[in-house]
Amino acid sequence: MKNFTLILAAMLTLTTAPAWAMHHDKGGHGDHGQMQIPGQESHAGMKMGAGMAMLGEQTVEGVKAMAHANDVKAAMAKMGMKETHHFMVAFVGKDGKQITEGTVAVKIQNPAGTVGEAIPLMGMQEHFGADIVLAEKGTYTFKVGTKLPDGLVRQYEFKYEVK
Repeated sequence: MKNFTLILAAMLTLTTAPAWAMHHDKGGHGDHGQMQIPGQESHAGMKMGAGMAMLGEQTVEGVKAMAHANDVKAAMAKMGMKETHHFMVAFVGKDGKQITEGTVAVKIQNPAGTVGEAIPLMGMQEHFGADIVLAEKGTYTFKVGTKLPDGLVRQYEFKYEVK
């Protein structure tokens, strides 16, 4: 917990503008290629389309987190990139309003049980997200740490299976 808090604090000092600019220069990748289609579910500002998986909802100290993984492997491969998924999480406060400010990071545990370094999630279109690599088949665990505008540090955990 102490190390994760230190990592979150260190991320506050990072400049994300270059990464954000690169992310949004991928030919509209910022919207993840999703269009709102009648009958298609929209979940806390995240459009649910083909390749999108809901990882679940969790409430910690009054803030609900809703996580999704979007399979972007084919689109990224066309651009010569190794990322396979876009991981995203949206937050809703006690007042029912979307939380779009704060510091959010994820540590990913692969199917073999190895936990990677913290990956900062950038705020984008009412959620926080990052493109990630899920190269192996099996179950991944996403450990999300936050420091939102209320100053509280929260942790959430979600699982996703790559088949």
